[in-house]
Order: sequence, then structure tokens, then C-alpha cells
Amino acid sequence: MEKDMEQFLEKAGVLVEALPYIQKYNRKIIVVKYGGSAMTNVELQKKVIEDVVLLKLVGFKPIIVHGGGKEISKWVDKVGKTPEFVNGLRVTDAETMEIAEMVLNKVNKSLVAMVQELGVKAVGISGKDGGLLRVDKKFADGKDIGFVGDIKEVNPKVIYDLLSDDFLPIVAPIGLDDEFNTYNINADDAACEIAKAVDAEKLAFLTDIEGLYRDINDKSSFISSITVSDAKDLIASGTLGGGMLPKLTNCTQAMEAGVNRVHILDGRIPHCLLLEIFTKEGIGTMIMPDGGEE
Repeated sequence: MEKDMEQFLEKAGVLVEALPYIQKYNRKIIVVKYGGSAMTNVELQKKVIEDVVLLKLVGFKPIIVHGGGKEISKWVDKVGKTPEFVNGLRVTDAETMEIAEMVLNKVNKSLVAMVQELGVKAVGISGKDGGLLRVDKKFADGKDIGFVGDIKEVNPKVIYDLLSDDFLPIVAPIGLDDEFNTYNINADDAACEIAKAVDAEKLAFLTDIEGLYRDINDKSSFISSITVSDAKDLIASGTLGGGMLPKLTNCTQAMEAGVNRVHILDGRIPHCLLLEIFTKEGIGTMIMPDGGEE
């Protein structure tokens, strides 16, 4: 019985620790960029969706922006095409764009179903809906990589309308150009631009690494928190791995546009979102304004 009481008190302590964060971020918008391995593992999918639903139910206003790159590559391979990338961007011809849109819509609606199964109303949209994401063609080192979009304008009205009606928006990263052609968009870019447009309090990236390292080969160089200025210095140092460089650049730009906190989390850890947002230590990397309190 005494052991049971210790466990009960420990659970109560966790809830009390979360209280100031719930108070501070009540009614604030948080954008969650969902991708990587956390999307391909069914059990991890459930944990991520549970986290986002809990955030919604305790008063946050979460928005999910999801990728689907691994699933797209699987279907591109099924039709006999070889996935091709330039600087991490998928080369997207018309046929690949068609496959990408079908896959992203399938992923989008499966996430909607998972959220609604937990009792929260969700609406799945893409950047085409309501003129949410307007794009120009994106080039990679001057190379034409097809229907890959560079976001030039975000119209967040459709998201604000959904939030005001108590829906949880789930966004697929697809946009339109001025001629209404469909473009695939890097999900990190989409999450950052949407976070800026809706004045998000927080932007959280679920990734396939633990967070940010000063040296990816030295596990002792893990960074649990860093200011925007120090993050820029780290970008300029040239020591970051290829995948983290554009992500951290996106993070600093989002913060300079008004996002208050950015979190880089290991989506492979169950309930990483809750652990980062509701505990003092956190488990990932938090980027904060210069002079900001941790």
C-alpha cells in the first residue's frame, strides 16, 4: 500500500509540475511539425496524436503540419520510378506530384481519424484550401526540380476560422502558384511559415534525432537550450550536419518573425511533446529569444 501511495504521489507531482505551463500557454497556438520515423510506426503515431489531443484538451490551440516523405518514396518506387533528391528536396515531375498529393491526402485523413477517435474534432486541409499557401517554383542550386514550391504568401484565415470553431487543423504541405498549378512543399518550410502567419507561441519539430548537437559525433555536446543569436553563430560555424542546417535556419527565421519558442524533439521517444512542454528539464532542444527565460 505504501508503495502504491508513493506512485500516486509521484503522479500528482507530475501534474503539479505541468500546471504553470498549462496556465502560461492556455489559449496559445502551438504548431507541431509531424514527420520522420514517428509517422511510420503505428504505436508512435498513437502517442503523438495522444499528446496533441491532450494539448488541445488542456487549453492549447494545436495545429499539425505533417510530412509524408517516406510514404511518398514507397509509392513512387511502386510505380517503377526512382526517388531523386537534390539538396534534400524531392525532384517532383508531374507524375510524382500526383502521387505525392494522393499520399499526403491519405496521410492527412488518417490523422484526422486518429484525432477524432480520441474525442476531438479535427479538419484536414492542404495549402490549396482557402488559399492557405501560395508558392513560386523553387530551384535547388539553380536546378529545376519540378513541382516543388517556395512559399511566398500564407493566408491563415481558414486556420483561424477552424480554431475559433474549436477544430484541430491538420495541414498537408501542398500549395498553388499564381496559375493554380499544384506544388509539393517541404513540410518544415510549411510549418515555419504557418507558425509565423498565425503568431504561434510555440513551434515543435518532431525529428529523427535527439535534438541539437554542437558536434553530431560527440553525444556530450548536446544542447538543451540555445538563444537565437547563439543558434545563428552555430549555423555560421559550418559544423552542423546537412539535415539540421536548413531546419535550424528555419527555426531562427520563425523566431525572428515572432514565434516565442521553437522545440526540436526526437519523435521516436513516446510522448516527447508532453515531456518537453510540461517538464522543467525537457528532453529536446529549445530555441528561445535572446535574454529569454528558460
